[in-house]
Amino acid sequence: MGIKTAMILAAGFGTRMRPLTNHTPKPMLAVAGMPLIEHHVCKLVAAGFERIVINHAYLGEQIEAHLQDGQALGCRIVYSHEPQALETGGGIFNALPLLTECGDDIFCVINGDVWLDLDYHTLQQHQLKGLAHLWLVPNPPHNLSGDFVLAGDQVQTKQHDDDTAFTFSGVSILHKALFDDCQAGAFKLAPLLKHAMGKQQVSGQIYQGYWLDVGTPQRLNELDIHLQPGAHNE
Repeated sequence: MGIKTAMILAAGFGTRMRPLTNHTPKPMLAVAGMPLIEHHVCKLVAAGFERIVINHAYLGEQIEAHLQDGQALGCRIVYSHEPQALETGGGIFNALPLLTECGDDIFCVINGDVWLDLDYHTLQQHQLKGLAHLWLVPNPPHNLSGDFVLAGDQVQTKQHDDDTAFTFSGVSILHKALFDDCQAGAFKLAPLLKHAMGKQQVSGQIYQGYWLDVGTPQRLNELDIHLQPGAHNE
């Protein structure tokens, strides 16, 4: 059957996108005639994901008003509202009851402000062996030092400055047990991943196709051009 549930992280304030995000949440900014978050939903549905959890905080009511319950897009969408943004780790932890309500322990997580041309069937069919599996990408200009090292299929923290590191794409498969020792509140995902890496519980792979951190108006425009009909898509 594959993994049934995916989460799109959409609770950020989009400060680097201002003034575009003064009145619009970043996931609702349009690329190729459609809100960025709707592109993600459509790709997930096409890959066979049945349930999508979306967390939101800043102007999140606009996301709910647009996507509603997901029926029109062929899935079930449920929302995890955060009165105050809980960051990546806290947002996922807060949404765990929604992510696992159908009895599944494993789910996909996608940062709402990244784009990659990866076929999401790859995510839906992944067989998780540890606590997490990460898709890594070659380092972009804004993160030249990278985040993590890949040794075989195991993701590890950087030990030396000259280690060949890669950037976390913002796409992962996670097991709920990664959050076993967490408490409610705002916290980042990276420290949990690094702790699990120390136990050889995080696997990974390199994605060499088109990837973009859609964090600035310039990169939003770059993605818009990339997604236009006739543009080169890998």
